[in-house]
Amino acid sequence: MAETSATCGGLDSLLEPTGPLRDAQELAGKIYGSRHTYFVTNGTSTANKIVTQSLVAPGDIVLLDRNCHQSHHYGMLLAGAQVTYLEAYPLPDFSMYGAVPMQEIKGKLLALRRAGKLDRVKLISLTNCTFDGIVYDPIRVMEECLAIKPDLVFLWDEAWFAFARFHPVYRNRTAMHSAAELRRRFADPGYRASYEDHLSAHSEVTDEELLRTRLRPDPALARVRVYATQSTHKTLTSLRQGSMIHVFDQDFDQKVAEAFHEAYMAHTSTSPNYQTLASLDLGRRQVALEGVELVQRQIENAMRLRDAIDNHPLLARYVRCLRTSDLIPVAHRPSRIDQPLRSGLRNMQTAWSQDEFVLDPSRITLSIGRTGYDGDTFKREQLMDRYGVQINKTSRNTVLFMTNIGTTRSSVAFLVEVMVNIVRELDENVEEMGIDERARFEQTVRRLTERAPAMPDFSGFHPAFRDTSGTEQTPEGDVRTAFYLAYDDANCEYLSADKILERIASGRDVVSATFVTPYPPGFPVLVPGQVFSANILEFITTLDTPEIHGYRPDFGYRVYTEKAIENLLATRGAPDPSVVSG
Repeated sequence: MAETSATCGGLDSLLEPTGPLRDAQELAGKIYGSRHTYFVTNGTSTANKIVTQSLVAPGDIVLLDRNCHQSHHYGMLLAGAQVTYLEAYPLPDFSMYGAVPMQEIKGKLLALRRAGKLDRVKLISLTNCTFDGIVYDPIRVMEECLAIKPDLVFLWDEAWFAFARFHPVYRNRTAMHSAAELRRRFADPGYRASYEDHLSAHSEVTDEELLRTRLRPDPALARVRVYATQSTHKTLTSLRQGSMIHVFDQDFDQKVAEAFHEAYMAHTSTSPNYQTLASLDLGRRQVALEGVELVQRQIENAMRLRDAIDNHPLLARYVRCLRTSDLIPVAHRPSRIDQPLRSGLRNMQTAWSQDEFVLDPSRITLSIGRTGYDGDTFKREQLMDRYGVQINKTSRNTVLFMTNIGTTRSSVAFLVEVMVNIVRELDENVEEMGIDERARFEQTVRRLTERAPAMPDFSGFHPAFRDTSGTEQTPEGDVRTAFYLAYDDANCEYLSADKILERIASGRDVVSATFVTPYPPGFPVLVPGQVFSANILEFITTLDTPEIHGYRPDFGYRVYTEKAIENLLATRGAPDPSVVSG
């Protein structure tokens, strides 16, 4: 039956469901609080592309988290979006980036408004929560953005946050709950009255003052248009690649439904895996019946793991669990609670209700610099090769442990035992080191703990790919043109890092023809059409990563020839190529 085509009357059709699939999606929508829910059988990568293609037309401006999953970047080039990248705050001690501050988002929106381009801004996409567990306050983000752009659409990538709906503390920071809360607020007469007071107090303020002000949207104009994509298979129960799209869009039926259907058809197989679809329905039923208990147990096991590592005298000499204060600067934590996870439920609730960003307690980022192992080596040679422990995320000096609803006390105990074995063996080796060997080990530790590489200010698009209209220069770029220009080999060449540095030193621009993505950290440091800088090359070099997508060791980086850029500038009538801003 699973291999029977829907066209032959076997099972329900995923593309036009009228029976059990329709019912399953409606049931999922009820427990997730969405107005529509759609099953996806080839992962959240595809879910992101479906949503993007259904909402964004060529030439629309999209605000996109720079550190998002690569599927968003590819979705932008498929849709033909003009992309404005949003920069997250840096965490240089760990060679990571956090989340995108509210001021960064508002600053980009206000700049686009000054340039007369706000009407072209369609979508903002953010990752909630980030791979490292940093969680946004979606209500605040959406409220303040809608105060500037009342019809802005929001795409929240909740690939690693599907479980959050089923815990009372987490729930308030999920996309669907936040959308419903905003809809309720905007319909409340009391909110309308408070908006009038807010408007009279801030009617004559500059953009600089607006950046420092908590903005409120006009409830008569603001539309609640929210989408969330979730990897059910990652943090709840489903077979591999089972994902969901949740929709809470007041304008969906009038403005999006037809385009969404076409995008869904474009990216969905006509031969979906029915076992995957059944597992999504099964996962829905599981959390509908016992989700709160499962997520609470998940948090408890995560805290056991954290306590076991931090309180073990031998482990504490070499590793430590990063705290909220390590990953979220105090400027984004009005509660000023350094460890809300350890301060009791009341303090955790206080932080989660007040702070701009909070830390997901189910994730433990472990600082391992004092072991002398970099993150990738520790992951492969110690955890995976020796003990079969698989983790996904590392940085220069950290590894990330993620718990889920399947984590048990025995699995926590096993991981602690593994860590103790690794560190005990390391401690014995260090004690037996000779003078020269000890000096090399200490030098490696200093490199991993004290000599953090500079975090680069990522470059902007070359003027050949910039939109020069408007009264003010804004940073959005045409990713699609920049990507497809490379399909003609005559437009491209390969340059080594040294050659690129020589050209930069001579005052010439070097423009990337591909995505350049080092693993770790796993996000593009350059996208097609953006300009190389010495800082970016230094960052890649100091990461010392064995895997860089967009770089070929025998050839170098694929870049556009100067002639190709000159021809494009002449064709598009772009400004002087020496004018580049980030």
